[in-house]
Amino acid sequence: MQNEEKKMLRRVVISSVVGATIEWYDFFLYGVLAGIVLNKLYFPTHDPVVSTLLSYATFAVGFLARPIGGVIFGHFGDKLGRKQMLLLTIAIMGVSTVLIGFVPTYAQIGVAAPLLILLLRILQGIGLGGEWGGAILMTYEYAKPNERGYYASLPQVGLSIGLCLATGVVALLSHLLNDEQFMAWGWRIGFILSVVLLFVGSWIRKNVAETPDFAKAKAKMKKAPPALPIATMWKNYKGNVIAGLGARFIDGVFFNAFAVFSITYLTQIMHIDKSVPLMGVMIASIVLMFCLPVAGHLSDKFGRPRIFMVGCLLTAASAYPAFWIWTNCADSPLLVCAALIIPLGVFHSFVYGSIAALFADLFKAEVRYTGISFVYQTSGIYAAGITPMVATALLKLDDNGPYYVAAYVMFAGVISLLSAWWILRHPAQENVEAEDADMDPALQPATVAVEER
Repeated sequence: MQNEEKKMLRRVVISSVVGATIEWYDFFLYGVLAGIVLNKLYFPTHDPVVSTLLSYATFAVGFLARPIGGVIFGHFGDKLGRKQMLLLTIAIMGVSTVLIGFVPTYAQIGVAAPLLILLLRILQGIGLGGEWGGAILMTYEYAKPNERGYYASLPQVGLSIGLCLATGVVALLSHLLNDEQFMAWGWRIGFILSVVLLFVGSWIRKNVAETPDFAKAKAKMKKAPPALPIATMWKNYKGNVIAGLGARFIDGVFFNAFAVFSITYLTQIMHIDKSVPLMGVMIASIVLMFCLPVAGHLSDKFGRPRIFMVGCLLTAASAYPAFWIWTNCADSPLLVCAALIIPLGVFHSFVYGSIAALFADLFKAEVRYTGISFVYQTSGIYAAGITPMVATALLKLDDNGPYYVAAYVMFAGVISLLSAWWILRHPAQENVEAEDADMDPALQPATVAVEER
């Protein structure tokens, strides 16, 4: 690779990681605070379980909005380019997050308060729905075919950095302020700080070029204008879409059970000081940060489906031991944190580090933005968005016992494992290559080398 190409690839990687960090920080900051602050200030009821469920309902709404953002920005990303859409998504996400920090509480303006939170969460979801696919494709489509798993995993690091920043900011504010100050105004600082990240991310993204794969796809469009990307996706890749929707299940369920719901469970049910789970999640996100590129590299070497299946087994198998430790060893902060750090930081990396390239492999360049955005964001509704609510309901059904929740995580692991097995047995990228065979060689998009099955 020539120096100029390497320079552009580095710039694209930095742009994607920084942008993804901002988007995930904004999104997860709400999730971290949903069960410890926002439920009390914006959804007050006589039953703390109900108020928590209502708070998590707005968390889920963000996931409901993400497919809308995925379809809208995926469509225009496949028509107009990846870069333009990423500049727009980061602006939507950043502004809506900052505004959450200024919304008055239920006690101040009544029902208008949760309605405003709901509206801003919808905007957050739309922004993130378009962000993820574009950030992934910028690195995936710039990389060499035999390095796409590694480079596609790098924007995924933005999730761990964003989660680390979100939990770190909340933990720091909790440490510096007393409970009264934190509940009165301290929690707002985390949302308002997003304005700094917004300006930095926008400036970096203005200085990257469009991807080579999109340039080739655009040249093909001029010769033969294509149908709507989403229509082409359903016509030519229906099996790939269904398999991707199933594969995503464990990713969303496991992550939200351990990074979001665990904080509520440990603080409200086990009555552990909130600094302990917050610290555990923050350390887990740091570990995840370093493990994700390793998993991406392994997916280049051994194949995306195989590495993903290993992640499904590890995450599903860790659910029962982790919840058992939290329930029976609540007086040991070290064990409580370890039961967060190892599953979330290490085991989850095999899933999340390989899933980006796994999904990108499923589609050709001219529908790839739409395809991966639709699969990832639509599955987020049932795989991620409702997980905290489902976990809270299962917890109450089990008289505050965690084992129904653990069983739910294991069920998600089985579904994802079977979906990845289908992808392994039906090599998606080989199908893509076959469809590309009739194209003018000068216009063929770069493809990932598929291991022998």
